[in-house]
Amino acid sequence: MGDPKKPKKKYFTPRHPWVKERIDQEKELTREFALKNKKEIYKIDSVLKKFKDRAKNLISATTKQGEKEKKQLLQRLHKLGLVSPEAALDDVLSLNLKDIMDRRLQNMVTKKALARTQAQARQFIVHQHIMIKGKKVTAPNYLVTRAEEDSIQFTPKSKLANQDHPERSIEEKMPVRPAPTEEEKKQAGKTEKKKEAKKPVKKETKKKPAKKKETKTEKKKEPKKTEKKEAPKEEKKEDKK
Repeated sequence: MGDPKKPKKKYFTPRHPWVKERIDQEKELTREFALKNKKEIYKIDSVLKKFKDRAKNLISATTKQGEKEKKQLLQRLHKLGLVSPEAALDDVLSLNLKDIMDRRLQNMVTKKALARTQAQARQFIVHQHIMIKGKKVTAPNYLVTRAEEDSIQFTPKSKLANQDHPERSIEEKMPVRPAPTEEEKKQAGKTEKKKEAKKPVKKETKKKPAKKKETKTEKKKEPKKTEKKEAPKEEKKEDKK
């Protein structure tokens, strides 16, 4: 039975930790679906693995119990919106990880335009703003069934239930300009050539060489000019006769 304080893991980790293809795929999924960590990927991957293992065992079953279990498995996957009502067990084996990711509550909230981004949808769910069939759901990884799709909405006490709330306003994207045709490119090239021809040509003027500034050392080396002072002329005294 095990210790109740330490429950058993409900997901399987990868056998080898360092596989480049798997690591790149996990990075893309975390960005695309705004996941918190890789543990969420492992949980959904384990759910997909259980479905596939069950389908592999039932392909070779020919008993009445085996046929009954086949129908139950296909009905369950049809309720989750993963396969069509006329699907076979081979369709179960062709399921991908993104197929189950699309059925998560976090992704369904963004599809119904209740949130602008995947990260915002996760915040609304964790903060108890989303309910399904009158019950609050706080798990972003909750797999939504076909019957529950139309019942996803905000709680009545939440302020986000008002459509005029600023967090629900979706910014209108600017229209993308179509790529220019070959004729438009030719016309644009002709106009650019005309503009270049009209531009006045500037005459090149020779710049005078700048005077070198005298440094302090050069100033010290120059000898100081000494001015000779002229001796005062003695006035001749006139002899008094």
